[in-house]
Amino acid sequence: MKTVLVVDDERSVRDSIRMILEYEKFSVVFAEDGPAAIARAQAGGIDLVLLDIKMPGIDGMRVLQVLREASPALPVVMISGHGTIETAVEATRLGAYDFLPKPIDRERLIIVVRNATEYKHLREQVERKTRIIGETQVMKDLLVLIERVAPTEARVLITGDNGSGKELVAQAIHRLSKRSVEQLIEVNCAAIPNELIESELFGHEKGSFTGASSQRVGKFELADHGTIFLDEIGDMSLNAQAKVLRALEEGKIERVGGSRQIPVDVRVIAATNKNLLEAVRTGAFREDLYHRLNVIPINVPSLRERREDIPLLARVFVDDVCTQNGMAVKTISPNALSRLQAMDWSGNVRELRNTIERLVIMTPRATIEESDIAASPSARRGEEDDLLVEGLTFQEFKDRAEAAFIRKQLEASGWNVSKTAEALQIQRSHLYSKMKKYGLERL
Repeated sequence: MKTVLVVDDERSVRDSIRMILEYEKFSVVFAEDGPAAIARAQAGGIDLVLLDIKMPGIDGMRVLQVLREASPALPVVMISGHGTIETAVEATRLGAYDFLPKPIDRERLIIVVRNATEYKHLREQVERKTRIIGETQVMKDLLVLIERVAPTEARVLITGDNGSGKELVAQAIHRLSKRSVEQLIEVNCAAIPNELIESELFGHEKGSFTGASSQRVGKFELADHGTIFLDEIGDMSLNAQAKVLRALEEGKIERVGGSRQIPVDVRVIAATNKNLLEAVRTGAFREDLYHRLNVIPINVPSLRERREDIPLLARVFVDDVCTQNGMAVKTISPNALSRLQAMDWSGNVRELRNTIERLVIMTPRATIEESDIAASPSARRGEEDDLLVEGLTFQEFKDRAEAAFIRKQLEASGWNVSKTAEALQIQRSHLYSKMKKYGLERL
């Protein structure tokens, strides 16, 4: 049963909301003023706050600010008999989930409460998936650095291998920052064609190019007062890099095809699996932009650098997969954990999690054994590094060597088929055929 905290100085309003929500199987608790609301919410066990704006002493807008700082995941719905569009907009800007005017409409109340409590449940699931897990010294040092950097306005450049958790670090920095009540806008620069990256980042005006049938707001505008995460920034075109640099220097952007300067207040976090200094030397990345982004460098260690964390990660992932799929709790044997620790994990934590998900679903027993892992694609792929000692025919050797080489190229490009085909100097259709032939898929 979900618990709703109703904060209103009018008893008649509290009783009316209680009757509606208890009939819908919600548990309802009360607070008559701001300080009581803050204390009750911080005591825990609350899934949603219905908060009146006009109250004696501390008003609802101030209570909202306190609750958002103390419990960012707790949804707050504002209610008021003095509601205006301006008040609703301000409440939303401060982090309110929604706004209800008095007299409260019964059906609207029920819909908002159901949606808000489900939102809290979904957010908790997302945060469980995106938490940073590790007890090795390198991970403890990483967490200390995140906590130190997050409350500042400093730009951060996150480096590390594919699948190591760069996105999780960016999300953690945003969650712990003063901008956490605003949006974190994520942009995968490698996934956007060069001809569209500027429109994606800065927006465009209607008619600015073929296909621009309406005005579009870009990611920088959407991230105003929040954080923008530029993932795989090493793949950004030089032209787009110049515009990003200008946005950082001037705090303004200009839509494609437009002439108006639009001010934006954005914290920038960037990430890459490439050596940007080498890219600067070869002219593929702007040196001035590199120095603008690299105020606080954070390197995320590969899974091979923290093998001692693998048993902990594996157990957490097993529990997560069982919970998400409504399955009975499963365990993983010590021998299986040892096998996982010995494996290569070129795909890092992402590959480990996907392997665990596959093992939990496909293993019929309550305990995952070493034999189950030996049959997994990740274990078989680890054997590719030892081709020469096996009794293979020449054709088998060539096939396995080709499969291993193509996989490495795909991983190096972040599984971007177009870029891999270009690097291999073959047609994309030919690469797709090879991937199908060898069963190559992103883990």
